[in-house]
Amino acid sequence: METFSKLTSMLLHALETREPTVDLLDSFVEHWKSITNYYIETTDDSRPVKQTDIPWRLKQMLDILVYEEKQQGVEEMGACLEYLLQHKLLETLCTLGKAQYPPGMSQQVLLFFSKLLSQMQQPLLHLVNVYKPVQKLIRLCALPGSQTEKEEAQFLLVICSRVKQDPHTLRYILERGSVCVKAYDSLLLLSGLQSGSSGEILSDQTQLAELLAGRLLELYSLLPVESLDPGQVQSWPHTPWRYGYTLSPHKSSNRCCFPSPELCLCPQVLTAKVSQCVRRLWLVDVVQPQLLLHLRPLCCRQSRPVLVSDTECDSPAAAALQNQCVCLCPQISMVSLSLVDELLQKPHRDILDVLVLSSLQSRSYLSPPATGVDDRHAETSEDGEDLEEDPFFSDSLFSDTQLPPPPPPLSSGLGSTSAVVNSFLCLVPVEVRSAQLLQEGGYESYVHDAHTLVTECQTLSVSWDWPITLPAPASFSGEGEEFFEGHLLKVLFDRLGRILEQPYELNLQLTAVLSRLSSFSHPLLHEYLLNPYIHLSHCSRSLFSVLVRVMAELMQRIQQVSNLTDRLLNARRHLLGLSHNVELEHLTLLRGVIVLEEFCKELAAIAFIKMPLDQN
Repeated sequence: METFSKLTSMLLHALETREPTVDLLDSFVEHWKSITNYYIETTDDSRPVKQTDIPWRLKQMLDILVYEEKQQGVEEMGACLEYLLQHKLLETLCTLGKAQYPPGMSQQVLLFFSKLLSQMQQPLLHLVNVYKPVQKLIRLCALPGSQTEKEEAQFLLVICSRVKQDPHTLRYILERGSVCVKAYDSLLLLSGLQSGSSGEILSDQTQLAELLAGRLLELYSLLPVESLDPGQVQSWPHTPWRYGYTLSPHKSSNRCCFPSPELCLCPQVLTAKVSQCVRRLWLVDVVQPQLLLHLRPLCCRQSRPVLVSDTECDSPAAAALQNQCVCLCPQISMVSLSLVDELLQKPHRDILDVLVLSSLQSRSYLSPPATGVDDRHAETSEDGEDLEEDPFFSDSLFSDTQLPPPPPPLSSGLGSTSAVVNSFLCLVPVEVRSAQLLQEGGYESYVHDAHTLVTECQTLSVSWDWPITLPAPASFSGEGEEFFEGHLLKVLFDRLGRILEQPYELNLQLTAVLSRLSSFSHPLLHEYLLNPYIHLSHCSRSLFSVLVRVMAELMQRIQQVSNLTDRLLNARRHLLGLSHNVELEHLTLLRGVIVLEEFCKELAAIAFIKMPLDQN
């Protein structure tokens, strides 16, 4: 220690007498060489770093750098700082800290970095020999068993403070999102505290919920809402915010990883506070009013607060959304339908209950069975005979496809799989079928796509405890009560009835919503949307009956189109990008016909996939 005291006095004397810069550099280099010599000469691997002169050497080096800067000014880089950068001293220190040799070295390295970046006045984070080791040191934070939480927090605080002073340096600190990941990790760790009072502390004594909601508002405000194309949003790559970085010990390679449910006991009071703030500050104050404007598609996990109020089934937001789908402006309708499609992909059963199922629960769309006639037999035989006599069903496509053998007829009176599938396939008149002209009418691709969609919807609803059998229909009063299919289905059916006069993109979005609804495994949806044989009550309609009326209108409209087959073929080629020339006359009608043909095949394929599953 006597030697250390002498060196200290010598250095202080040099600083007081303001010796030339070369003496400062010599002292700086001497201290660094003393540190490196320790690793060459020592043989005791277990000796803690605090029992060596390394902490003192690092402090002297830091004091020299700070003093040199005061003498030189921030405009000019001193010789000691140049030596530190040119010889990559920070890289070496970062390596020594990672090795934890001698024991406790990482703590000393964190302290040196923190003091260097906080006490030096000139900006350093933009220098490659500074930000590279800083990035490495950030990655060393929050490792299991580090026991340097205090020093890590101080180091990260200094980094954030310097970034706040020089915002442009953030680009040198962020690495494939590591700073953000650390912040997310911190929030997850705090939210996962098992203490019962932790949720109350975080919700009452911090502004965590308000900050999260405020940040959400800030990001949402940056979206170019007026010029943003929904298709562009859908095409954006989905980058998991936890890509390649996981909380130890709950690791999941290259996946978004949260602590396991049994360990992450996030207090309900904190969850409720965050949910209330997000709903009040964003969903209610911002999103809900914009449902009356040009709202673009949103992926909102908290769909229930938008659709359902606390005291009633249909909320004003749900009514506004449903009304916009039938708006005369095609752009607003298309965007609103896109939002409905997004909502149907969210994992909450209340979305289906509010939008569709609540209106179908009574099954009052069925007509009362005739006295003394078995209803199931009547559905199978009478409607089957009607379909065979209908000129729209003169040619079946089912017999021309390579399909697996159909299962036996269902006991529910829905008819055989082949009969139901052919009912949809034969809806499109032979005169307007054009897919086979381009050799793309193969039914197998529709079956494959339908299997993917049905599987997705069933996976989504597997935990919703839906019934597997139909509820008993409400008693028929005979008073002539009219069935109401609900606002959403009314809008969808009304739009489907105008499919021959609407823009092509709107028709695609409309049929996408109806196909997704038909793919859910609830028996009410299967009966109302996919069963052609049900007896409808007075003034009631189903998906199949709407399509029949559209086909009747189609047969009248095509009488005005000359060279129908050629024009359909050209329109289909143009949609596929195989041709750049297309006649504008009757183009909307022709595109509507093409969408109808594709939609009927989709419904047939969905019915084919679902009926064997329902039979099981």
